[in-house]
Amino acid sequence: MTADYDAAKTAPVERVARVLAGHALSRNAEGDMGSAGPAVDDLWPDYAPVALAVLRTLREPSGRMLAVGDAEIWDRMITAAIEDESLSD
Repeated sequence: MTADYDAAKTAPVERVARVLAGHALSRNAEGDMGSAGPAVDDLWPDYAPVALAVLRTLREPSGRMLAVGDAEIWDRMITAAIEDESLSD
């Protein structure tokens, strides 16, 4: 990853897509690259559709999640993440 990447300032879709790309590419997961950071920087947009699918799946909180939080707030937060059109360049 580039030195200027800051997950806290990055759209959730990009964050999830980067994790998926890293998982696919890195030797520490399913890939064969010893240093996947630069490839993740280049290829994460290819994983954005899958990242959106993951976020859509998370819209429905589990029973345990409902026991400790507010379902309406969760839904609004996940919906905002899905609708976020400010993917970082």
